[in-house]
Amino acid sequence: MFDRYEAGERAVLVHVNFTSEDEREDLEELKMLVESAGVKAVATVSGSRKSPHPKFFVGSGKTEEIEQMVKSQKADVVIFNHALSPAQERNLEAVCECRVLDRTTLILDIFAQRARTHEGKLQVELAQLKHMSTRLIRGWTHLERQKGGIGLRGPGETQLETDRRLLRARIKTIMARLSKVSKQREQGRRARKRAEIPTVSLVGYTNAGKSTLFNRITDAKVYAADQLFATLDPTLRKISLEEVGPAILADTVGFIRHLPHDLVAAFKATLQETQEADLLLHVIDCSDERMHENVEQVDIVLDEIDSGELPKLLVYNKIDNCPEKNARIERDQQGFPVSVWLSAQQGEGTELLIQAISELLAGQMLEQTLMIPPTEGRLRSQLYQLECVTTEDLDEQGNWQVSIRIPQIEWSRLVKHNHEAIESCMLVHQD
Repeated sequence: MFDRYEAGERAVLVHVNFTSEDEREDLEELKMLVESAGVKAVATVSGSRKSPHPKFFVGSGKTEEIEQMVKSQKADVVIFNHALSPAQERNLEAVCECRVLDRTTLILDIFAQRARTHEGKLQVELAQLKHMSTRLIRGWTHLERQKGGIGLRGPGETQLETDRRLLRARIKTIMARLSKVSKQREQGRRARKRAEIPTVSLVGYTNAGKSTLFNRITDAKVYAADQLFATLDPTLRKISLEEVGPAILADTVGFIRHLPHDLVAAFKATLQETQEADLLLHVIDCSDERMHENVEQVDIVLDEIDSGELPKLLVYNKIDNCPEKNARIERDQQGFPVSVWLSAQQGEGTELLIQAISELLAGQMLEQTLMIPPTEGRLRSQLYQLECVTTEDLDEQGNWQVSIRIPQIEWSRLVKHNHEAIESCMLVHQD
């Protein structure tokens, strides 16, 4: 049903340099995507244009060059580093006599290969179906018109219409299932919020080293490889921070420039781990010459999913590839960490990252000392349920002197429900 690759396919790559900055793509990134898909690039055709050609995307001369390259290299597929319209794909396939795929279809195929969980597979299938719905006519051109005349009339619905109806039904079913998964995730997030466990989410450009860093911090064994989109399914692990207590670390899918909108929409449930985070760790490959462009692209996607305003710590990874860089924390004028330089592969600087995370999350913490009389045992019980008691002493009168460390938001909630009791117990207040 879908254009799926088999390992060892031979591909001709097509890359066009446009004068407009918004339409430009990166040829090296295309090669990495093709390699990640398990396809062998046998030739590259490149050129320059002001705007795409309406019929072939490239000019007629360049189309002939692609056709000749396909025949001489015995290629199985032509892969464009751009988004093609269904008509352009069809026209190019007729000329080249082989499959023609665009950048979006290539990314979808990699996602289909990588998805491991039930949710991930559903999300990929949804994105594939939405993308494919505009290209259905390719497979059914011979059935597009009903034959007329005695004995030749059709059943009332063309194959194309039947296919579209089945496709809509399947999309509806998948969206209902994803909605159920989304509700389950939301319940998990609400439970963590009730327990006031902060969530730290790893974000960044694909292949920046998020999963390697995740494994280094949590001792998890999630799949990590030097390829694009090694991680698709969100993975959560509990970590313990000295000054904060338990926290949740989330590893998420990597971003890429011009990420297809269907994919952003399909992976909404996954990206919600980012939207609901207390702190974002923006992992950056400091050895990549396109580092600044990649950071901009991640910020664009974060804005798209309404996460641009969340507290953020920049994590410059792969300093082992940059001999002039060393592990360190960089701070702002108030002394708060703004970036950490480290190597997740070597483990160098990861303790500095833990320290920086603790400092930033602890900035949202409040310290109090309360003198709780025997009559307020219920309040003492609530404090223990919140796991915020650091020390406790009992005096001769039977009063408990309790020191607590609690998130600011949880303290406000506690005061709201126990205003009079807390006011009478307040002994020392430290920020």
